[in-house]
Amino acid sequence: MPLQHFLIVAAALFCIGLAIAVTKRHFIGILLGIELMLNAVNINLVAFSQYDPERLSGQLFSLFVIVVAAAEVAIALAIILRVYGHYQTVDPDEVDELKK
Repeated sequence: MPLQHFLIVAAALFCIGLAIAVTKRHFIGILLGIELMLNAVNINLVAFSQYDPERLSGQLFSLFVIVVAAAEVAIALAIILRVYGHYQTVDPDEVDELKK
């Protein structure tokens, strides 16, 4: 398959993730959008690494991005649960103050 197909899929996935992250009104939706954008980056890394078969740097960077994304989701979900326990909402617009 030519590189253009991978780039088109990755660009579409990144645009969808950006639209979700910008338009959603809940923290979980924003996290889903960020994960879609990270997956688009992974597709680009792997697609470009196929042109350098002696080095596996694209796949290694992709694995690093997956590990960072998993850690980000775990920490973000813990923060979201604490925010929900304190404010009783997951709407980012209603969480406007850090102290009461």
